Formats: sequence, C-alpha cells, structure tokens
Amino acid sequence: MTPLSRLGLRFLRGRRAVLGRLAAWSVLETGQTFLLGQALARALDDGFLAGRQRTGLLWLGVAALGVAVGALGTARVYGAVADLVEPARDALVRRVVARGVRDADGGAVSRLTQQVEIARDTFAGLVMVSRSFVFTAAGALIGLCSLAPVLLLVVAPPLVAGLALFLATLRPLARRQEVFLTADEAVSARLATVCAGLRDVTAAGHEEATADATGVLVDREARAARTLARWSVPRVLALAVGGHLPLLLLLCTAPWTLERGVSAGALVGALAYVTQSLLPALQSLIHGLGTGGSRLVVVLRRLTAHETVPEPRAADAGPPPPGPPALEASGLTFAYGPGAEPVLHGLDLAVPAGGHLAVVGPSGIGKSTLAGLVAGLLVPDAGRVRVGGLPARSPGAAAQRVLIPQEAYVFSGTLRANLAYLRPDGVGDAELESAIGALGLGPLRERLGGLDAPLGPAALAALSAGERQLIALVRAYLSPAPLAVLDEATCHLDPVAEARAERAFAARPGGTLVVIAHRISSARRAELILVMDGRHALCGGHRELLARSALYRDLTGVWDGAARPSSQPARPL
Repeated sequence: MTPLSRLGLRFLRGRRAVLGRLAAWSVLETGQTFLLGQALARALDDGFLAGRQRTGLLWLGVAALGVAVGALGTARVYGAVADLVEPARDALVRRVVARGVRDADGGAVSRLTQQVEIARDTFAGLVMVSRSFVFTAAGALIGLCSLAPVLLLVVAPPLVAGLALFLATLRPLARRQEVFLTADEAVSARLATVCAGLRDVTAAGHEEATADATGVLVDREARAARTLARWSVPRVLALAVGGHLPLLLLLCTAPWTLERGVSAGALVGALAYVTQSLLPALQSLIHGLGTGGSRLVVVLRRLTAHETVPEPRAADAGPPPPGPPALEASGLTFAYGPGAEPVLHGLDLAVPAGGHLAVVGPSGIGKSTLAGLVAGLLVPDAGRVRVGGLPARSPGAAAQRVLIPQEAYVFSGTLRANLAYLRPDGVGDAELESAIGALGLGPLRERLGGLDAPLGPAALAALSAGERQLIALVRAYLSPAPLAVLDEATCHLDPVAEARAERAFAARPGGTLVVIAHRISSARRAELILVMDGRHALCGGHRELLARSALYRDLTGVWDGAARPSSQPARPL
C-alpha cells in the first residue's frame, strides 16, 4: 500500500460517523432508482395492460413520489459530502502551512491557493460520482432481481466486465496523466524563459538552436498527449461493454425471457433500470474517476511529498580554530561617481570563518555593490575590505573567494570541464559525484548524456536559466576558495532547490557563505543577517532583527516566501 493510500484510509477511519450519515442519505436518494423500474412494471402489468387505468396512474404517482423523496436525499447528501470534504481540505492546508513555516517554503503560497483548492473540488466530485454509482447500481440490480432473476443474469455480467476493464486502466492512466502534466509544465517554463529573452536570442543568432531545443520539449509533450489520448479508448470500450451492451442484450434476449415467464412490464422496467440508472451512473463514474481521479492523485502526491534537502553537518565541538575572519569590512564607503550619493557609507562587518551571512534590503540599496567590493571588482572610496585577512584586491585574496553572479556562464565543451573549471589540478569522480548529489545536478547530468557528453551550441541554448545556475553553483562548490558569495545566484531555482544549494554551501567543509538574498527564506536559513537601509545597516540574527529593525519586519512581511523580482545594483557592475 502506498503512503498516499495509507493517508487516505487513516482520514476515512476517523470519520466513520460522516460516512454512515452519507450512506444513509444515499440510500434514501437511491429509493427513486428502485421504485422507477418497479412502478413502471406494475403500471403496465397490473394497470394499463390489464385495462385498469387508475391502477396504472397510481403506480406512476408512486414513481413521482420516489423522485421527490430522492430529491430530499440528494439535498442531504451534499451536506454530508461537505462534512467529509472540508476536513480533508483543512488537513491539507495545515500540512502546507506547517511545511511553509518549518522550511521557509516559497512554494507554499501556490499550493495553498491553487493545488489545495483543486484537490478539494476534485475530491468532492469523486465522492459524488463514486457514491452515486455504488448506490444506484445496488438499487437497480436489486430491482432487476425482484422483477425477474433471469433479467439480472442478462444485465450483471457485462456490467461487471465493463467495470473491471475500467478499473484496470486507472493506475496506468494516472501515470500517463502525471507524465503529461510534467511535460506540459516543462514546455510552459521553457516558453516563459525563451519569450523573456527573444531579443537576446535574435542578437546572438541562436534562433534555430533555441527553436530546436524548445521543439524537443514540445514533441515530448505531444507524445505524452497522444499516449494519454490512446488510454481513452479502453474507457470508451468499458462504457460500451458495461453500459450499452446490457441494453442490447435485453432487447436481443426479449423473446427468450418472455418465454420464461418475464412479463412485458418487467422487461420495460429492466430497460428503464439500464437506460435511466445504470448507464448514466457508469458514464459519470468513468468520466469523473478517469479524469478527476488521476488529477487528484497527481495533486495529492505534490501536496504530501516530503522534499528532502541535505542538512548542514553538525559543527565540531569546541571553539573555532584561531584565525582572521573570513570576511571583514571596516568604514566601507562607496559611491558610483564623485558627486553621487554613497551606496555604502561607513559599513562595518565581520563574518567568522565557517559563518553564513545573508544580505537583505530593498532593490537598489547596494547589496550587489557589496558583493562587487568583496569580490575585488570595485574599489572602495573609503575604508577597507579584507578576505581571509588579505586586502580584497590583492592577488592572494583571489584564491580565498569565489563569486557566483545572477547570470551564470556555461561554455562549450563538456559538463565535466564546466564543473572542474576552477580546479586546474582536476577533480576526482568521487568528489564530482558528491558535489552533484549535494546540489541536485543529477537529473540534468543524465539528460545531457553524462559528465563527458559534449555541450555544443544547441545543448547550451536548450539549458534553462535555472539549469545554468545549477552548473555554476556546482563549479563554485568544487572551488578551493573557502568564501563563496552568492549574488542572487539561485534566483531562477525553485525554493526547494534554492534551499538545497544554500544548505550544501553552508555545510561545505571549511567554507563560509555570503548570500545576497532575494527570498526571505534565505535569511531564515542564515546565522547572521545584514539588513541594508541606505546609510544604516544592522547585523544580527533573525529574532534580534525582528525586534530592532522596522525594515526587516517589513521585508519579512512582504517577502512571504514567494520569489520577488530580482533586485539589481544601483548601476551595472
């Protein structure tokens, strides 16, 4: 039994009273199904065919009364379904919110506003169609048996065969539906990236390569759609066998059944059971469960999945080893021009070796400027920056840091060459595999054909912005430099991949991490947080800054875990 099945059974076991009430009202609703065939048979045999018009009309009135009673049952059924469905929705909401708070999960908002509502609506629809089929089929089959047992022998076998054929297709249909949804999401993400960079694609002359790479994803989606469409054939066949074949058999075997004592009224009642009850109920079940069931399974898998990311390794006991801070700034001031307002003004900062700092602040406040000063790309107007005890622009400091910018660069060659670029002495396969596993590059490596597969212009053009960032992150992770500066280097990754990357860098042996954050979840994962606010800057832990910094409280409220538009430096670096 799958974890999802166990979760569903545990939920249902806790709501036996609701299920009992739902079953009771469903029995009342199904009474009209049983009375329909019985009333028609009696109206014909005991009434109209026997010349007693009043008796026939009386039985038709009984059928009408059954419809009214069934309507009352239907109204009560909706209330019972709500009592079953709403607690399921509330449980999913609690699960999503708990994960979002615990893991600073930026995808929680999407799951809460879209996927939970899809799950609730789909679950309600499935409960209605499944319940309706079970009780309607029971009422119709009991009615057939009470009219004449031989009629049940004609109708039941094809009904059971059609139902079995349909149930056999549910699991493979759900798998094909999930493959199609995954392919569709890949096309949507690719088109969003391509459409945003059409001018760059044209300027670089990569129209054909980009079209080819996008075409591969479109073809994959088309194959998944065709495969999914082919699985609709067994559903149509199941409906034909289980719903239409009993009607045909009743008509073909009418002379035989009439010879064995089945009355004309009973035969008409049997036809009513099949055409007005069994066929519509089976049709609703096949269309509802076939489409909605697979959709519900896919959504619930995503809602109940446990994302696992590497946890930081436990720190060794005892005091940290002596030595200079990994990053130190004192009186740091910088402006883009002699008459310009300083972007940084008298900033003091110290990050110990092995520390984890997140830099947050509004767009244009100077976060990327600080990254440029730490990387030695900019010269401060006043003050100093030291990396590993060395001036930031000294030759020795270059070996102490690695900067991963927002726009990741991947060059032609092989994936291995890209990953080992900052290690001229080479990287062993074991170390490469460890880094690939830590940052989640494995699926991309397999798609590209392995570490030594060539990366030509077409393959490079097919890489998404997030995939480029993953390659650059693994390259920096393998760098011997102890200080890693991520300047919005994960902005194109989803929140789970971003968390995995940051935790992997934080756990790097002997490593220090500085993150220019674009999601508040990055700050929640850091030991130290630097809040930049023009001429003022505060550094501390999350709880301390919530108490001391109004700006941090505002950012915490605005950055609710969803990705904000990437911030840019005041001027291009």
